Amino acid sequence: MAQPPSLTAAPLAAVAAALRQRTISPLELVDAYQERIEAAAELRAFITPPGDQARPDAKRAQQRLARREAGALLGVPIAIKDLFATRGLRTTAGSRILRDWVPSRDAALVTRLRAAGAVIFGKTNLHEFAYGVTNANPWWGIARNPRDVRRSPGGSSGGSAIAVVAGLCAAALGSDTGGSIRIPAALCGCVGLKPTYGLLPLDGVVPLGWSLDHAGPLTRTIEDAGILLDALSGGRAWKQAQRVITRGLRVGILHDSIVQPLQPGVSRQVERVAAALRRHGLRVRDVRLPEMAWTVATQLVTLRAEASAAHARWIRARPRAYGPDVRIRLQLGALVSGADYVLAQRMRAKFKDAVRRLFDDIDILLLPTTPITAPVVGERTVRWRTGEEPVDGALVRLTAPFNLTGVPALSVPYGEVGGLPVGLQLVGRWNDEARVLAVGRLIEALASR
Repeated sequence: MAQPPSLTAAPLAAVAAALRQRTISPLELVDAYQERIEAAAELRAFITPPGDQARPDAKRAQQRLARREAGALLGVPIAIKDLFATRGLRTTAGSRILRDWVPSRDAALVTRLRAAGAVIFGKTNLHEFAYGVTNANPWWGIARNPRDVRRSPGGSSGGSAIAVVAGLCAAALGSDTGGSIRIPAALCGCVGLKPTYGLLPLDGVVPLGWSLDHAGPLTRTIEDAGILLDALSGGRAWKQAQRVITRGLRVGILHDSIVQPLQPGVSRQVERVAAALRRHGLRVRDVRLPEMAWTVATQLVTLRAEASAAHARWIRARPRAYGPDVRIRLQLGALVSGADYVLAQRMRAKFKDAVRRLFDDIDILLLPTTPITAPVVGERTVRWRTGEEPVDGALVRLTAPFNLTGVPALSVPYGEVGGLPVGLQLVGRWNDEARVLAVGRLIEALASR
């Protein structure tokens, strides 16, 4: 069977359809993606490329397809962030410490992907132990943005976003503790979904912050994100999303001090989408959430304490086995007092209450995913008229608050600035992924026009 020339760049839904229609076989598809991976080696998308290890999954899928078995992802190659345990396949967490770890069992979500018929397609690059947002990994190479290799893809799920955008897989699995799915999705130009906290199990995922960690999909389209979410959760969010009537929904555009400063081009895209949504019958208005100003400190204290606890044994015994940036963060985390952590959780509870009240008046909150487009690799500060801001701080400023609350948050591409993609973030009520996906699909359609 001849490979359709554009299939490796096609959405997951189209790939799955081609496999069901048997216009391409899983093994042929694996080979096609492998060729692209080899040609895109400079992007450093993978720590462990799929190689021959993907072929047994592909052969099993081929047999199931021949028997016309059901499976939403049957034969579809899905790349896995190298934070999720994979049976018989090295899982490094982007670290030197775990460089030779080969788990004996899969993470819960990998098990679900296999059950749905997915081909587990290699392990993607990430910021070491997922503790950073640049994906400049000292052990496995600096990941590069596929839109401009001089620029960062963001992190920590940078390799997963690269693999999706560069056509190295049909979709990818990532994790998000302070924005690690949404940030690379925004900077590389794909869809990234952080579902409600606890919706997807984290068994078999190397932890960073136990109360902040989420797992979720990175995909080419909103439909793909919905399909993958339902396969991972066993739910029906995407099917429900297709029945949501968006006309009349109340959308709040966040206007608060934490949103500023923004790159002017990013601000313009927010204004444009707000106007387009109004034209399509949604009720759009500006809203404020002043309590969000507390979240920078609250997130910092919470994450540093929890990450330091997760790494307490290794950071004491093997501090030089960590890269400098992660080592410093973990050592600083050990200085967080119990009183500081308790105070942060009290502030967190107040912020959650404020978010709950806000969603009494709106259905969807809209804001940029990141205040900047992809920074140059190695760039440490962003220069604003009012001064400088660390790149890391800028990238998580608008994403981390929603890890504190655990509400679903989606990054969808909308327009470009200087040839670089802009991500818009949609935030919904707890367990209301369907409405978030429905509005995301509308914005995706508007962007295509």
